[in-house]
Amino acid sequence: MKFQCACCDEIVEGIPTFGWDYPIHYLDVPEAERPERVFLTSDLCVIDDKWFFVRGCLEIPVIGHDDPFIWGVWVSLSEDNFFEFQDLLEVKERSKFGPYFGWFSASINIYPETLNLKTKVHIRDDGVRPYIELEPTDHPLALEQKQGISVQRVSEIYANRVHGKKIA
Repeated sequence: MKFQCACCDEIVEGIPTFGWDYPIHYLDVPEAERPERVFLTSDLCVIDDKWFFVRGCLEIPVIGHDDPFIWGVWVSLSEDNFFEFQDLLEVKERSKFGPYFGWFSASINIYPETLNLKTKVHIRDDGVRPYIELEPTDHPLALEQKQGISVQRVSEIYANRVHGKKIA
């Protein structure tokens, strides 16, 4: 797939993916305190031994294309579910476990507030990051996940994430 950036007219090959290296709650911890208060890997985060997060893929179908657009996001889990999830990281066939309820732990600026949307975290086999499913609501992000987006919408998201262009 190719598309033209809605901001700079650059031709972009493939469907981009955007994500975060940590849950938004990480920013609530003063930088000087993070080494003591935060455990963070590329897939797991624990803050103050009481807030538990996993990283996953919120996939949005792109109409007319096989590959989805992916937001790499963080979701909070209960302590019990987090430790079960963590124990399964090395298990090859783990998709039979879960899904786990979680709270969306990212704020995506091109949508009405996304923080704390209800989710289900679906574990996938072979070390693939979990699939994040939003609760069916009328929130635009949930609707896009259910209905898919156009290539033009991918172009708008790209312009926002790469160039900071505000989307109307």
